Amino acid sequence: MTDENDIVASRRQKLVELRRRGAAYPNGFERSDFAAQLHAHYGDFPKEALEEKVVDVKVAGRIMLRRVMGKASFITLQDGTHQIQCYLRQQDLGETTYKEFDDLYDRGDIIGVTGTMMRTKKGELTVHASEIVLLTKSLQPLPEKYHGISDRELKYRLRYVDLIMSDSSRAVFRNRSRVISTIRRFFDAREYLEVETPMMHPIPGGASARPFTTHHNSLDMELYLRVAPELYLKRLVVGGFERVYEINRNFRNEGLSSRHNPEFTMLEFYQAYATYEDLMDLTEELLREVVETVAGSSVIEFQDERIDFGRPIRRIDMTEAVAFEIGVSAEKLRDPKTIVKAAETASVEVDPDWELGKTLVALFEARVEKTLIAPTFVTGYPAEVSPLSRKSDRRPEFTDRFELFIAGREIANGFSELNDPEDQADRFLKQAEQQSMGDTEAMHFDADYIKALEYGLPPTAGEGIGIDRLVMLVTNSPSIRDVLLFPQMRSREE
Repeated sequence: MTDENDIVASRRQKLVELRRRGAAYPNGFERSDFAAQLHAHYGDFPKEALEEKVVDVKVAGRIMLRRVMGKASFITLQDGTHQIQCYLRQQDLGETTYKEFDDLYDRGDIIGVTGTMMRTKKGELTVHASEIVLLTKSLQPLPEKYHGISDRELKYRLRYVDLIMSDSSRAVFRNRSRVISTIRRFFDAREYLEVETPMMHPIPGGASARPFTTHHNSLDMELYLRVAPELYLKRLVVGGFERVYEINRNFRNEGLSSRHNPEFTMLEFYQAYATYEDLMDLTEELLREVVETVAGSSVIEFQDERIDFGRPIRRIDMTEAVAFEIGVSAEKLRDPKTIVKAAETASVEVDPDWELGKTLVALFEARVEKTLIAPTFVTGYPAEVSPLSRKSDRRPEFTDRFELFIAGREIANGFSELNDPEDQADRFLKQAEQQSMGDTEAMHFDADYIKALEYGLPPTAGEGIGIDRLVMLVTNSPSIRDVLLFPQMRSREE
């Protein structure tokens, strides 16, 4: 078995020879044809029809398979669309060119091929080469052709190699692009304005999360990578942009897991003169359109679960869902002492000093969340864990807020926005108190945002949807790393 270092050394020596010949890394090959198009146009042509038609082509791509058989060879060429076989003969290319192919070309090299379309005796559509040129010498050997990269961590670290080798990986990221383009079409058709808001904030806000910090040297001030764009988007609604959306990155200084990456993509959108109930209806439409566009059906399979987006999404109240799951009455969960007792009985660790709402959410996250496989809107979030949400007129200890859960994980969070500047200032002060007591995820007091509210935010509803988790669903990917081209990884030394 040849050592990989020996393979690299051999390829480097071949590059030395190419440089000596003045044939290393040429530029100017003009590709006119792509593998997928050739299969689409000529896939049904019989052998005789191709010979009679004489179809001239120029293809380029990476050598994925190389079979040298004396004075004739076959290679499989892969471009950004598909693969196509090429047939090389010494009598067509000339002895010098064919020998150069035999001696200096390797699997993984990028080449250009000029020729005509043919069909082999076995019936495979093939480019019969009349000219070839080595465009890029690959110094590193590709993984074994049938298995690609079997080590999942290596797939993430060497994503570029994974994409060369894996049709399924390429399909995931093409579908990710389709998800985002479908979302844009959906909101553009409803007259939402796509905007971009700052990535560096003087005050972190818009979500309860620990921020990343940085320093601007010229201004000599600390800045924060944004945890959410929410407060800036609502400033735009104050300014008269009544329907806005943004698809962009958020950054949260959190741990790594199959569901979390410190850098992730969110859709956030805001609509004036709408309520959280309007957004639940809108979200149903959006998800159905995304799933049907990408999957070709309203039903998908995710980790052995069948999930149907064609049906109306179920809506449940958090308190009632927790009460049902742990086997107590909803009334018991409204008393601070009995809810702590209920948590202990249900083996859920809580702090007796927590406010009632925080304990309720802890119970929900521990016992209910994982059971929500079918799409489910959960409403009735406590006010103390919803610092930007409007309080319910009917139950002021709760808010007009929902979260959407699918396959046991949160996909979206939306609510009727708090537009009372005095109420918002009070809630910011409570968050600041929690921060002073060591809560690194509590929000800061944002005086400029309060000033914006004092100019008047119309009744508004807003929502955020995690793009990465949505892509995980529609591509049946078990880890967020599978849908991020370059996920954050621990250092190799750890």
